[in-house]
Amino acid sequence: MRILLLAPDGHDALGHRLRGAAPRAEVVRPVARSRAELHALLPSVDIVVGDWSGELPLGAAEAAIGGHLRLVQQPGVGVNWIDVDAWRRAGIPVANTPGANAASVAEWAVVAAASLSRSMGWADGRIREGQWPQERILSHGCRDLGERRVGIVGFGDIGRRCAGLFAAFGCEVAYTARRPRGDAPARHVALDDLLAGSDVLVLAVPLTPSTRGSIGAPELARLPEGAIVVNVARGPVVDEGALAAALESGHLGGAALDVFDHEPLAPDSALRGLDRVLLSPHVAGGSATARRRIYDMTAANVGRVCGGDAPLWTL
Repeated sequence: MRILLLAPDGHDALGHRLRGAAPRAEVVRPVARSRAELHALLPSVDIVVGDWSGELPLGAAEAAIGGHLRLVQQPGVGVNWIDVDAWRRAGIPVANTPGANAASVAEWAVVAAASLSRSMGWADGRIREGQWPQERILSHGCRDLGERRVGIVGFGDIGRRCAGLFAAFGCEVAYTARRPRGDAPARHVALDDLLAGSDVLVLAVPLTPSTRGSIGAPELARLPEGAIVVNVARGPVVDEGALAAALESGHLGGAALDVFDHEPLAPDSALRGLDRVLLSPHVAGGSATARRRIYDMTAANVGRVCGGDAPLWTL
């Protein structure tokens, strides 16, 4: 068995775990990290462990070459760079690591919302400039997180964990999803009602044709004055131009963004110049804890297939 590992250089721990889970398999990596090299390697391998950087996507052309594979395993939750339908048509199972980074992403969302709610980043910036804004911070929208109403768009593993963490602060929590969850620790409401009643709006949905651009100017206008938007979903879920305009006008009180329409964020993005915005380089789920879970789940699933068992977590 040969395993093609497409993760960027510097992730030797993943290769080590793969070798431990499948000691009789050979793990190979592309050297040039080009599409041409990927196409040259595909016929000679049995399993592909995908790339989260987007440099080596696994689309329809790759599925046409890899029809003999036993598994395409994505080391993470998002499969933006894999054409799952194309691989399914080729008869190849595609799996990810569901829930592996949910706790880490939810923790980031709550900590980011708390930081903005208390104007911590703003105060830090003023002190570094030599100021002492002890009184001014009170007029900068500084409020306890616990008194804010939280609305969560999407109620998968991340949304559910967010609900529990915000509730621990004392927040009133509601959510919207395609269908109500009978065991949810929060109220299910329609999107319009959620927007109108959310002082903190958390976006935790996958990027699909129906969610792309789903939070635009009309939706942002429905939020209460001073509301905070937290995006741990995918950048294209939000209209970034409309978001920047709502922040510049003062309608929104802040935004915590871990994902963007285009990554890296453009140097001339209006979001870079707004002091009520917390910017993060798509690392909410990138803690060492989450990375360890992802590596362990990836290696375990590859090991199953190498041992002749059916893969888990197929899409």
